[in-house]
Amino acid sequence: MRKLVVLASGSGSLLQALIDAPANGVTYQISAVIGDSPTATALTRAQSAGIPAIALPKTGLSADQWQQELKTAVMSFAPDLVVSAGFMRIIKSDLFKLIPTINAHPSLLPNFPGSHAVADALAAGVSETGATVHYVDAGVDTGEIIAQQAVQVLPGDTESSLHERIKVVERNQLVSVVVRLCQQDDLWAGLRDD
Repeated sequence: MRKLVVLASGSGSLLQALIDAPANGVTYQISAVIGDSPTATALTRAQSAGIPAIALPKTGLSADQWQQELKTAVMSFAPDLVVSAGFMRIIKSDLFKLIPTINAHPSLLPNFPGSHAVADALAAGVSETGATVHYVDAGVDTGEIIAQQAVQVLPGDTESSLHERIKVVERNQLVSVVVRLCQQDDLWAGLRDD
């Protein structure tokens, strides 16, 4: 059984998908959820599921100090995999070099990296965007892509309506990737969709 630490900033719908994954075939246990805000709903979801929930707000810390606090908190659980699931902070420490770290992102990378991916896709007038799971590296959404799935942009889509359809895809995709990665002998090996 692989141990996961999940990083989350907001509502925690991706986290909930990982919590709710069917027991049959699940090869992981969520050891902790770490958020950057004490009011993140993701932390409440973790507590409701009996998972340790840790808030690491940046208040009073320099960027470097906060990055070190995050790394220390994650490492204290000795996870096999770190999952950034709606975590709105860039990991700037060497954490991703020490533990395989993946991120769910609401676009078809390399298109529309960063925190405004859905709005950027709409502004660009593209006919499709989607969801990507990738390894975290030193860049912003530049790591090796593990899985992607397209989502059509519909006439009249707003940022909210498009993002909700992407989230449905993201939840299924993230659970699938985590299960498949945790079944591998080498979590660094990556995987490709056929």
